[in-house]
Amino acid sequence: MTDRETLSQQAYKTIRQHILDGTFSAGDLLSERVLAEESGISRTPLRSAISRLENEGMLARLANGTLMVHRITVEQLLEIVQIRRLLEAAAAGKAAAFPLTPALRRSRDVMRAYAGGRHAVFDQFWLDDEDFHLAVAEASGLHLLPSLLKDMRSMARLCTITRTHDRFEEQALEHLAVIDAIEAGDVAGAAAAMERHFDSARTRFLAWLAHP
Repeated sequence: MTDRETLSQQAYKTIRQHILDGTFSAGDLLSERVLAEESGISRTPLRSAISRLENEGMLARLANGTLMVHRITVEQLLEIVQIRRLLEAAAAGKAAAFPLTPALRRSRDVMRAYAGGRHAVFDQFWLDDEDFHLAVAEASGLHLLPSLLKDMRSMARLCTITRTHDRFEEQALEHLAVIDAIEAGDVAGAAAAMERHFDSARTRFLAWLAHP
C-alpha cells in the first residue's frame, strides 16, 4: 500500500465514523477544503476517500460540487428492511443446517442480558445487533452477505428514527428465537423467526414515526 493509499484509507475511516456517530448529520454540507485541512492531507487522497463514500451512498455531491451527508428517508429505510428480510431469512435457514457457531453462542449470551433488562445506549446495542446479524450471515455460508449487510446497515444508520430508543428487550427476544431455531436445526423455523424479527422492526419504525 502506498502512502497516498494509506492517507486515503485513514480519511475514509475518519469521515465515515463522523457520519455514523452523528458528528456529521444527514443533510450537513461539507467542504473538501475544510475536510482536507482537518485531516491534514492533500485533496488527491481525500477525493479518493470521498469517492468511496459516495459509492457507498453516505455522501452525495450537489450540482454546485458541494458535498452533503446523504439523507436516508423513511421509505428508503423500509426498503432496506424488506431487502434484509428476504436475504437474512434465507441465511438463517441455511445456518440451521450447520452446528451453532461460537459467534452465535456469544451473541446469545449478550442477547439474554438484554432480554433480562440490560440497559445500554443505542450505539452499544447497534454494535451488538450487528454482531448477531453478521454471525447469522457468516454461519449461513453465504460469503457475500456479510459485506452487503454492512453496507445496508451503514445506510440505515443515516435515518434518524433508528436512534430514537434505548430499550432493547423485544429485539433481543427476537434474536434469541432465531438462534434457538438455528441450534435446533429447524430450517423453516429459523427463516420464519428472522422474518418475524424484520416484520417487528418495520412495525417499530412506523410506530416511532407516528409518535415523535
